[in-house]
Amino acid sequence: MDDPMVIVGGGLAGGTAARTLRSEGFEGRILLFAAEAHRPYQRPPLSKEFLTGAKPLDAAYLQAEGWEQEHDVELSVGVAVRELDPGAHEIILEDGTRVGYGALLLATGAHPRRPAFDGIHADGVHLLRTIEDAQALRDDLAAGGRRVVVVGSGWIGLEAAAAARGYGNDVVVLGRQEIPLANALGPEVGALFADVHRAHGVDLRGSAEVLGLTDVGRRVAAVRTAEGSVPADVVVIGVGAIPNTALAEDAGLAVHNGILVDQRLRTSAPDVYAAGDVANAYHPFVDARMRNEHWNNALTGGKVAALSMLGREALHESVPYFYTDQFEIGMEYAGYPPLADGAEVVFRGDPAGGEYVVFWLRDGAVVAGMNVNVWRVNAKIKALVSSRREVDLARLTNPEIPIDEV
Repeated sequence: MDDPMVIVGGGLAGGTAARTLRSEGFEGRILLFAAEAHRPYQRPPLSKEFLTGAKPLDAAYLQAEGWEQEHDVELSVGVAVRELDPGAHEIILEDGTRVGYGALLLATGAHPRRPAFDGIHADGVHLLRTIEDAQALRDDLAAGGRRVVVVGSGWIGLEAAAAARGYGNDVVVLGRQEIPLANALGPEVGALFADVHRAHGVDLRGSAEVLGLTDVGRRVAAVRTAEGSVPADVVVIGVGAIPNTALAEDAGLAVHNGILVDQRLRTSAPDVYAAGDVANAYHPFVDARMRNEHWNNALTGGKVAALSMLGREALHESVPYFYTDQFEIGMEYAGYPPLADGAEVVFRGDPAGGEYVVFWLRDGAVVAGMNVNVWRVNAKIKALVSSRREVDLARLTNPEIPIDEV
């Protein structure tokens, strides 16, 4: 293939694809365009170790500095792609430069949902997505002693709340759900996370309707809700993300809640692939499409996309996985949320002791599992989910029996 491999997006999916192309022996040109002014990096540390101060920013970068040069990856940072022309097999940069491709990967990610609140642009109001976002938020939290209000009780909201408490700030979380994480884990398991946050002094308020923000002298001063005003020196907005599909949509690619791709991550346009947060991929296990914004999806998707670009047989079929760190909780989840929704919930171990595994069962088979402060079992949980086999409930919930023997 004479034309280069072109990657649009400098996140985990794009960076992983570039690395995979080289590790799989591709010797041609690789062009990677990153709209942000950074070499490829991954986002989980921004809401975890970097935000809490446990690790430096270097922990977020995908490769050591200089890796791209050493491996002849032509990296352009701070360069956005304006247009995609699938018929001509070209992308068009902001300055009008046309770049041809043999195969193209769209790894354009997503952007935080920004509610249309008045006062949303006041100083002290934060969204969390980029390195700059994380640096600004950490600067606002690190001194401690501030009134922090988090709007949203999902993963980003609760991780930000934990980090804020760790610096000695007062924290209120305003969630639309009565129980945090209920949409992701169900009310029973979500309540366990709520208990941990309350034990650490977080003021969790469910079923909250946020109406807007109040600012004084351009600095946020309060969050207005249907039940009254909540004083705030710092506000964190964590209410979801929207896939960056404009480039694909304008080019006529099939788009619905992300760029539609098959199991090989092929889009509706020849030689164009999509991976990571922006891809809405078909998963035969659930016979449906799933758009997954978690770290492992970008990692595995970047690999599969690169192999597909090389013409190799590769399928995006790994069991979805994500993790979180909040206070003393270290958690890994593996499974299919659409199947876990409304499924039977059983526990291995006692949640009160802080070390346990949760399983979600449908028709007697495990469709998802979550290990909390229990390690070296996630691979076994994934294998159990993939097997689709009916399990013995008594053995599944017995901590003395290895998970791969239930």
